[in-house]
Amino acid sequence: MQTDSNRLCRLLAHTLLAVLLATTSVAAYAQQGSDNLYRAEFVILERIIEPDAVNERMVNHQVEPPVNTRKTLYSVAGDGSTHSSLKLSGRNQLYLGNAANRLENSGKYRVLMATGWYQSFPQNYRGQPLRVEIGDWLSRAGQREIEGHIKIDRKRYLHVNVHLNHWQEGKVATSAITASGESDATSESSVAEAAQQTLEPEVPLELLTWIRETRRMRSEEIHFLDSPTIGVLIFFRKVNR
Repeated sequence: MQTDSNRLCRLLAHTLLAVLLATTSVAAYAQQGSDNLYRAEFVILERIIEPDAVNERMVNHQVEPPVNTRKTLYSVAGDGSTHSSLKLSGRNQLYLGNAANRLENSGKYRVLMATGWYQSFPQNYRGQPLRVEIGDWLSRAGQREIEGHIKIDRKRYLHVNVHLNHWQEGKVATSAITASGESDATSESSVAEAAQQTLEPEVPLELLTWIRETRRMRSEEIHFLDSPTIGVLIFFRKVNR
């Protein structure tokens, strides 16, 4: 009987030691995570403004092709369906939700994307570009009017790089075909060339404005990056477990 009692005591001791070690490991992991876990929120806005009112003339700017990335922050397909590689929160769950509502209610802005997520950003974190495709659908070009990517890195501080293009549809080439009564003076080759110009747009896309900016992020502060036609609200909050 004494032997069984001793065995039970040793078993309980081992069990308590295992629980203590497991609890210590979990606590250490949670503490490590609390230093790195953040709530990230982004709101992308479009100013309600006529394109002709934009003073910048960026049609001839050279634009790099889209980055090759497997990660998507927020993409709206041609049929209106949305896709993201992240587990996103809805607009009504955001700290930036009230700010987005106020801006939209002013009648001067249109909210194109308002979302957030939780993610660990350890020291020396180098993030992958997160694809963004939002705004009106440009049918001739087969894409959204605002596209680009957002990249988040962390050295000592969090840094966000915003690389967004705001496009508009290009103008269709003007036909050089003359009226039927004047077509006698036009050679067949000229008519064919003019007809080809009529069928094809000169430029399917024209760059309206863009954002190219990298900004250091302070936790619990709202940051705003903008261009004449689009703006980005950014907010990070460290999560303490």
